[in-house]
Amino acid sequence: MNTDTPHRSHGVFPLSALYLVTPEGNCTCDPELLHTRETSIWQSSSRIRTTNTQCGATRVFPDTTRLVKERCTRSFYRFRVKLRVAVVTESFLPQTNGVTNSVVQILESLKAEGHKAILIAPTAPEDEFLGFPVIRTTRFIFRSFPVALPLLNMTSILRTFRPDVVHVASPFLLGRQALAVSRRLGIPTVAVFQTDIAGYTGRYGLAALKAASHQTVRNIHRLADVNLAPTQETARYLKDMGVTRVAVWGRGVDLNGFHPRHRTREATHAWRDAIAPDHQLVIGFVGRLAPEKQVDRFVELLGLKNVSFLIVGDGPERARLEKLFAGHPVTFTGALHGDDLATAYAAMDVFVHCGEEETFGQTIQEALASGLPVVAPAIGGPASIIENGVNGFLVNPRKDDAYRKAVKEIIKDADLRHEMRLNARKSVETKSWAATNDKLFTHYKNLAGSDYSLSVS
Repeated sequence: MNTDTPHRSHGVFPLSALYLVTPEGNCTCDPELLHTRETSIWQSSSRIRTTNTQCGATRVFPDTTRLVKERCTRSFYRFRVKLRVAVVTESFLPQTNGVTNSVVQILESLKAEGHKAILIAPTAPEDEFLGFPVIRTTRFIFRSFPVALPLLNMTSILRTFRPDVVHVASPFLLGRQALAVSRRLGIPTVAVFQTDIAGYTGRYGLAALKAASHQTVRNIHRLADVNLAPTQETARYLKDMGVTRVAVWGRGVDLNGFHPRHRTREATHAWRDAIAPDHQLVIGFVGRLAPEKQVDRFVELLGLKNVSFLIVGDGPERARLEKLFAGHPVTFTGALHGDDLATAYAAMDVFVHCGEEETFGQTIQEALASGLPVVAPAIGGPASIIENGVNGFLVNPRKDDAYRKAVKEIIKDADLRHEMRLNARKSVETKSWAATNDKLFTHYKNLAGSDYSLSVS
């Protein structure tokens, strides 16, 4: 087990290292006093003091001395301290993808626990989300995807909000700026690795930039106090590039929204009647219709007996894919959300995902939660989610007809299909978003606390 202590700039000090000196000279860590914001601040040569104007108590933050911590060693966890979190993301609503979904879930958990937050993103439907202020950035469009540009006033935004931690989702141009500014201001940061930028360069005809993309990822993530990778494989990728302070944080799944019981809904029966009127089995996919998802490999499945196909999602590849599959039993629904999305999963019998650049595979988890056997490449995120032969099959995408053979084995054996359906649900039952985000918030609280040591397995 290795430990790595994150960068900490002088001038900003951890919450749990503080104590309050009352007018009587007593040391206290009363959480109610910690939350009072009416304060005046002054700095001496060895420590920063924050004097509460209501009660006269003084917060003392150690700088060059450890006296404070020695005198008051209560853990941050013993307080119900409400955090202030600045969430910076390269993607948000109305864009639908894994980054957006995880940020939405994080904000919902922050709201549920009474924390304060701001959101900095290239897009958003309104000026607030769940009551949290939204700051939109300028952006440009690349292959129908909005790419966020840095903010001229990032420093003033963070200084004004005074976050305890800055969470950066899938950092690129905007995220790099947020990490650099936070580092300069001494604000702890969490960077979540979610996008295989180097892998995407090849898919988008930019293979010459692949080496530079690896270097870009390395330079960005080395700015963060903690880097969270979705799987052990992606954690190794970051560490092999020289990124330090890496831990694994997976993704949660909506266990109530996606559930096998939805298979008996009237709406699900109506979907199946429309998609598979002759009671065919339904092979499905959910995700953005873009080159990196490789939905065109569904051509390998065409011609399987007693099978129809359901493609859920939208994106720049949709028109080409509709033309490619014209004349075959393939239904395109466009992007779906909420109950409609849950019904679409419930209408499927097998889920197939051919993307080889997935750092995790959020729709794979949603399919498993819905009780679907999954067939996916034995590369990247899927390899950490699917147990080969138990809740689905992992295939070598370089082999001809690998997907066809795996799908055929599932659809021809009703007993295997039933067993995999049961195992699929079991494999994600401990991965609720509440449990997953509780682990994330532990990183937040530890960073906002003192002497944070990152354990890496």
